Amino acid sequence: MVHGSPGLGMLSGGRELEVWGDPIDHSLSPRLHAAAYRELGLDWSYGRRRVSEASFSGEFAALGGTLRGLSLTMPLKALAFEAAVTRNRHGELSGAVNTLLLTEGGPHGFNTDVAGIAADIADQGVPHAERARIVGSGATATSALLALEILGVDEVEVAARRPEAAQALVELGRRLGVRVHTVGLDGHDGRPVALTIATLPGGVDLSPSVADALAADGGLLYDVVYGHWPTALAQAWQCRGARAVPGIGMLVQQALRQVRVFLTGSDEEPLPAEATVLASMHAAVTEA
Repeated sequence: MVHGSPGLGMLSGGRELEVWGDPIDHSLSPRLHAAAYRELGLDWSYGRRRVSEASFSGEFAALGGTLRGLSLTMPLKALAFEAAVTRNRHGELSGAVNTLLLTEGGPHGFNTDVAGIAADIADQGVPHAERARIVGSGATATSALLALEILGVDEVEVAARRPEAAQALVELGRRLGVRVHTVGLDGHDGRPVALTIATLPGGVDLSPSVADALAADGGLLYDVVYGHWPTALAQAWQCRGARAVPGIGMLVQQALRQVRVFLTGSDEEPLPAEATVLASMHAAVTEA
């Protein structure tokens, strides 16, 4: 069930928030959210908790009334989707939510990753692209495809190790009105694209020949990885003198939308002095 906003009257008065995942020690979310709440003058706390797929149900059932909301990392996004009583459009389409707003009416789920990717790509100054490429076929590729819909892309090539595993993206493309076709990593059709979104996990090893072939006609590389930089793909782009951008901006933009949810009940309602809040969040993860 899609629900745009649970409404201010349903918002909890709680001041505690957490990010859950396994592993979780590396998460930058506490730093991002602390910067936002400090800028907004809110006396809210944001912690982290190690929660696995196996322990999610028990931890969630034991929550007290002081918690305002949760951020979820993989592999908990599908479980959070199931726990939500309502979900925003991107949550419904992706089958995953990374944000739960806890209210008296139940948990409301939001996928803010999609809008985060789209917003950061737009900030990179990418001209309108009729064609784009996604490298990878996992859960992040789904968010990437939804982001490309926001950006007005008409045709998407998905390059994956196992093209047959990307059929769900073809079906999603049909629902969105976006033409999607799949190829192997070494079998892309050679037609140039203005934008490539790489969704491979950090540390994935690509052969130099595959990486170079993708870079030859790939336009701007937007790699969602930010902790293992430069990736093999980014190095291939750089060797050609082409531009490659890490996904740290996506992380900030999706967190900004989480803050919107926790404050207003909507991921689309701008924050007070939002530009200043966003700048503080960027500084929190980019300055030493």
